[in-house]
Amino acid sequence: MNWVPVGRGFGFGGQFMVRLLVGAPLHSDGKLTVVSLAAEAGLRRNKLTHKHTGLKNLFYALVKARAAHPEVASETTRARTAKQQQDLARVRAERNDLRTQTQLMARIIQVLEIEKHELKENTGQLKAQLADRASVPDLTHWHRR
Repeated sequence: MNWVPVGRGFGFGGQFMVRLLVGAPLHSDGKLTVVSLAAEAGLRRNKLTHKHTGLKNLFYALVKARAAHPEVASETTRARTAKQQQDLARVRAERNDLRTQTQLMARIIQVLEIEKHELKENTGQLKAQLADRASVPDLTHWHRR
């Protein structure tokens, strides 16, 4: 565990709370909720909400204080975000194109497998016909003397 209750306060490193607040979770989805806090702390949610209410209240206070002072995005951050969104859109389009190509290739492979099977059947029939004809003597080359 990352923390141990001490007296009235908490003697914890607070790594799990800090990870959530800065947006770098290790064990949760990163949402600023008690469920995510419990997951980051390695606790069950009911332990956090019923036994360690001070920790829960501290977390909610920090989340509320953080929301009161929204971060001002700099121009470089906005530009980077816009570029990432463009890149994401491009990668999604490429993924969709590859998915379509994969489906097309799968259909082509199915058709080729069917044709291969039909050709094998035809080859077998032709070999059988050839074997039947091989037992009949070829009289075209027979000359009378």
